[in-house]
Amino acid sequence: MGFRLEKAKDADIQKTIDVLNELFDSQSLAVLSTQRDSQPYCNLVAFIVTGDLKGLIFATTRATRKYENISSNSKVALLVDNRNNQISDFHDAMAVNISGIASELIGDECEKYMQFYLTKHPHLEDFVRSPSCALMMVAVESYIIVNRFQNVMVLHVEQ
Repeated sequence: MGFRLEKAKDADIQKTIDVLNELFDSQSLAVLSTQRDSQPYCNLVAFIVTGDLKGLIFATTRATRKYENISSNSKVALLVDNRNNQISDFHDAMAVNISGIASELIGDECEKYMQFYLTKHPHLEDFVRSPSCALMMVAVESYIIVNRFQNVMVLHVEQ
């Protein structure tokens, strides 16, 4: 399937994929981290993941700092979590750090993924269809999953 799991106790790849899909289905926003001139920069982005979990898609206007940062350094990280800002989060919350390489989708590929994106985020249609908007694909390299506060698993994606 193109995945390799490490640092996992009593877990298997399919179970980990199921957990990731459940999290991604339940969340609409991710924190995107870019970097330029050794300065990190974070933004909230509405996202979707591809069915095979090898890609993550978000939209941005080309006249943004995040787009400029990605243009100069395509390595990005995203954080998706299910916290509720409660004390119970220390035990119950899960966070996933996603590392990968971002690039702009163009042509038929852009149109294909735009349809999937708008299925989850129909309220963003005017924004996404704007000529100044870029639909970005992150080719995922790894998922670092942290749950139960200290349980860490790393799922590597083989593209």
